[in-house]
Amino acid sequence: MINNRDLSWLTFNERVLQEAQDETVPLLQRLRFLGIFSNNQDEFIKVRVANIVRLSQLKEKKVSRFTGGYTAQELLPLVNQKVAESQQKFTDTYEEILAQMGEQGIYVLNEKQLSKKQKEFCYDYFSSVVSPQLVPLILRKTTQIPFLQDNNIYHAVKMTSRKDGKNARYAILQIPVNTSCPRFVVLPSSKDKKEIIFLDDIIRLNLDDIFFMFNYESIAAYTFKLMRDSSLTLDDDLTKSLLEKMEVGLENRLHGQPVRLIYDREMPDDLLGILATKLKLDQEGTLDAGGRYHLLRDLMKFPKIRPNLEEATFVPLKHPDIKPFSSICKVINKKDIFLNYPYHTFNHFIDFLREAAIDPKVDSISITLYRTAERSKVINALLNAAKNGKKVVVLLELFARFDEEQNVEYTELLQRHGVKVIHGTSGIKVHSKLVLVQRKDKGYVFVGTGNFNESTAQIYGDYGLFTSNPEFVEDAKAVFDYLQNAHKRPAFKQLVVSPDYMRDHFEGLIKQEIKNKQNGKDAFICAKLNSLTDERIIKLLYKASQAGIEVRLIVRGACCLQPQVKGMSENIRVISIVDKFLEHARMAIFCNGGEEKMYIMSADWMNRNLDRRVEIAAPVLDEKIRQTLRDVFEIQWSDNEKARDLSVFGCNRYVERGDNPSCRSQVALYDYYKKM
Repeated sequence: MINNRDLSWLTFNERVLQEAQDETVPLLQRLRFLGIFSNNQDEFIKVRVANIVRLSQLKEKKVSRFTGGYTAQELLPLVNQKVAESQQKFTDTYEEILAQMGEQGIYVLNEKQLSKKQKEFCYDYFSSVVSPQLVPLILRKTTQIPFLQDNNIYHAVKMTSRKDGKNARYAILQIPVNTSCPRFVVLPSSKDKKEIIFLDDIIRLNLDDIFFMFNYESIAAYTFKLMRDSSLTLDDDLTKSLLEKMEVGLENRLHGQPVRLIYDREMPDDLLGILATKLKLDQEGTLDAGGRYHLLRDLMKFPKIRPNLEEATFVPLKHPDIKPFSSICKVINKKDIFLNYPYHTFNHFIDFLREAAIDPKVDSISITLYRTAERSKVINALLNAAKNGKKVVVLLELFARFDEEQNVEYTELLQRHGVKVIHGTSGIKVHSKLVLVQRKDKGYVFVGTGNFNESTAQIYGDYGLFTSNPEFVEDAKAVFDYLQNAHKRPAFKQLVVSPDYMRDHFEGLIKQEIKNKQNGKDAFICAKLNSLTDERIIKLLYKASQAGIEVRLIVRGACCLQPQVKGMSENIRVISIVDKFLEHARMAIFCNGGEEKMYIMSADWMNRNLDRRVEIAAPVLDEKIRQTLRDVFEIQWSDNEKARDLSVFGCNRYVERGDNPSCRSQVALYDYYKKM
């Protein structure tokens, strides 16, 4: 029994929606969870649904690994139904939150609810900020529709010159959301109120100023967004570099096949018909009627107008062994250092790179990069190292979905400053988080579970390990050698590396637990993952359960394993924690007959991570850090405020507290590290 990955992922996104529905969550934080839900749902449609649609159009009807237990033709309506149900819950929750915001004196107004003073403000704002960025596109029945980009919102405008609705003109306006033109604008209001308006409605208020040259009796705008297939296809021209192919592929993806049109349900049928026909969206499930506003991921950026209605923030902690204005490398010489973001500051990692960049004894820095910040301090440190004469090698993964364009730009920037940039091997994505600093006398390694990104490190829970262990250093050298010479298959002393070794390693550890249990030895398995979808791993965990082994899993996202099924998985429990921080860290602990084996890793237990990516799992050898990781797992396992019990598929019921004291693990972890 293996749950479908897509339906499981949608169930995860409903856990995000639960946070928006939870009245114990601060009100404006609930609004931001709606934005996260909306963003997740959009990506799911552009990636997963687009692929299911593509498969469903094939004549052959078969169950594939991608569709997990269903044919694409069977899965598509199930997914569409689940998406529609979730969207209705989203809409209901949004309206409920707006009502509660009103009770707190916070109002989101539309263009018809403005005072005279607010209208004057919007007219001025439109004239000075918005109007210069608008490009109206006239829509004609007989001509091709202008190209409409994904990830944007548009107004479809209808101008009618007669009361009977005939002789209409149509136009499209892109709503220009950017840093200089935010989606939400704070209006002048009385002291006891905070009033906000969507940019969409400021444009609606000024339609007459945009289309003044046309003769019409009425004019109205209806918002819509278009979702395109986000798959990235590269040509096979052997004369082009990977970078050149990527640049072409990104341009082609902008013109990907439309897969869904989400529109204001008030949009007139004639206008909708023109859009659907020209976009060739005439299949069932490709047109979604929605509300007045779309692309509500922007709710994540709702103005911070009332701090008391936001989640309380805390200052990231400094590691007790790392002192200000002192060498981090000297500390690592003495002991391994474990970091857990966002509880620990990411600045320790930045300072490590900056120290290496100016240390005269450092010869080289090698690093794998997947997703970096927009104005990356990591990139700046690497550029500084190159300027100081260090040999800098960067494996920059171009195929980081939706970050490809930025990675192309960083490739060009790094190369201009003398950094050697490599892109791995064809068909294998490099997802590992590894740094190697080589001094004349010693080497240093950092292995992590999350991206080297100072922005996401503030909201993603991740682990990182600094070490100067010579075997780790030799293994890291072998990894970077492999990345530059893919035909080699090096052996490793400590690091567990995919795609060649990781699957066999973890499958072997599970099998060893089963063997130990059968021989009367202690046995258990604990793991924390983003996703658990690999069929072979799941079947082995079922066998472990049937052998009487206790298996405890914390899985944030998609989980295809079904726990608590009699005769199959009654000894497996799975919880999922969704809270303020995104649970991104991965770890695994195996009893190993009492001599525990413990790992932090960049990989989830998914087919793609184990078989088609370069991933790294690092054994944790320092006993103090091992105890920390045991404590961290137990704290999270004890969560009874934000943890959901996944025993009933699709249910998302909260873990029952019983007589246990209240535990919100993310708060408890901060307190745990603060006491160190």
